[in-house]
Amino acid sequence: MVKTLNVPLIGARRHGPPDRAARVSRHAGDPRLLALVAVAFTVAQLVFVHPAMGLGWDETVYVSQVSPHTPAAFFSAPRARGVSLLVAPIASWSSSTTLLRVYLALLSGLGLFVALRVWRGLFPVRVLAVAGAFFATLWVTLFYGPQAMPNYWVAVGALVCVGCFLRAQADRWDRAAPLGVGLSAALMAWMRPTDAVWVTLPLLVAAVAVPRWRRARPLLALVAGLLAGAAEWIVEAYVGYGGLGQRLADGSRIQGGLGWNIAIGDQLRSLGGRALCRPCTGGMPSPGVTAWWFVLPLVAALGLVIAVKARRPAATLLLLACAATASTPYLFMIGYAAPRFLLPFYALLAIPVADALVHLVTVPGRPWRPVIVTLVALGLAGHLAVQFAVLQDTVRRTTDEHRGWAATATELHRLGVRPPCRLTGRQAVPIAYYTGCASVATAGHNANATRASITRDARHMPVAVLTGPGVKPPGYARDWAPHRAGRLNVYVAPGAGGGTP
Repeated sequence: MVKTLNVPLIGARRHGPPDRAARVSRHAGDPRLLALVAVAFTVAQLVFVHPAMGLGWDETVYVSQVSPHTPAAFFSAPRARGVSLLVAPIASWSSSTTLLRVYLALLSGLGLFVALRVWRGLFPVRVLAVAGAFFATLWVTLFYGPQAMPNYWVAVGALVCVGCFLRAQADRWDRAAPLGVGLSAALMAWMRPTDAVWVTLPLLVAAVAVPRWRRARPLLALVAGLLAGAAEWIVEAYVGYGGLGQRLADGSRIQGGLGWNIAIGDQLRSLGGRALCRPCTGGMPSPGVTAWWFVLPLVAALGLVIAVKARRPAATLLLLACAATASTPYLFMIGYAAPRFLLPFYALLAIPVADALVHLVTVPGRPWRPVIVTLVALGLAGHLAVQFAVLQDTVRRTTDEHRGWAATATELHRLGVRPPCRLTGRQAVPIAYYTGCASVATAGHNANATRASITRDARHMPVAVLTGPGVKPPGYARDWAPHRAGRLNVYVAPGAGGGTP
């Protein structure tokens, strides 16, 4: 049986400073193994996810908010400013995507190390190392770790928050644990306020409903962290979106209307490397690509059984509860899918899964142990092969798409569309970033202009409309000079230097 070093988390009562057993628990295990996992994760990102891949659609929105090299893109209701502030140390002075990717890869490796180290003493280091390796080798983790996107950081914050919450409950004299609860809750809310609420819901319930866990400091730290992280988002709701209720309603509308909607099939379709599955049509990936997704909850359930038999169920139960609530809106309340949405779910399940795997391969004195070890090894080898195959294909397709945007931007420059300028139409948001223009729209989720304002701008600066093949431009651009840029048609307004190669 795998043994943890933690003191009991339910029923523990302390009336003085922590005893020697608790001090040993807090410092149990060599953290260098966790550091090795984090370093390997960082290196893998730099090797397999090309730093020069270019920025994706959502990334251009976040980065443009702090970049002096391009106008800020329209910031829709569901988005939060956390990612923009995260990339500001680089994006505020450099337009180098390579430098930004390297910075984010290093930062994500450090975040993984901190998230695992928080759990040292609650689970053996070897379990945490396996958990970190499992989470770090998922294609979606490697793909989004070095990207300017919020979901990885919600996942890291979730791991830290649950671990610090358990530490605070186990040892009321641990002053660092409540601080960790507050800071990690703030990080999650800073990145995605609604996700932070879903992740921490079991912690809030446990802090109120479990008699032994009714301690003011962890609960206050959790609530204060959520409010501090979401404060800017809430203030911005009243300043620019008509109030908090209106911003939440707009966010729901942009996401297709949140409500009862089983999106499990959509998530399965996205596992083949579809960054955004909206609308989520087409066939399912091969069973070899999706098998791990069905095995994951079963192994996590085995981890719970092992924890219950070892009389240490609290940590595993809380991890599984937070994983369940974190995944709820993306499995049952949304009409599309993106694999990154479930990163917090995978991170929280990683420790129970690792606990079960380590138990299976280390339990002594059983004749079938070599068979189990062989099966686990083969399963993990096949799992890694699938993950890296999907990752390579996803990186290739994404790189090609981003290069297409860059090529369109180059053609627009050749046609005289240079800053200050305006772009509207198909894929205008990312292409505008690559071109150095502002993106405008008269309808849809990013509506921020009118036809009159676009035609007015066209009198004194370059303006272009982008359309797909066979799609006619809007009425105000019917007489603009037509051109071809990659797979798109480009209509460039006359005057102000536009329309002339």
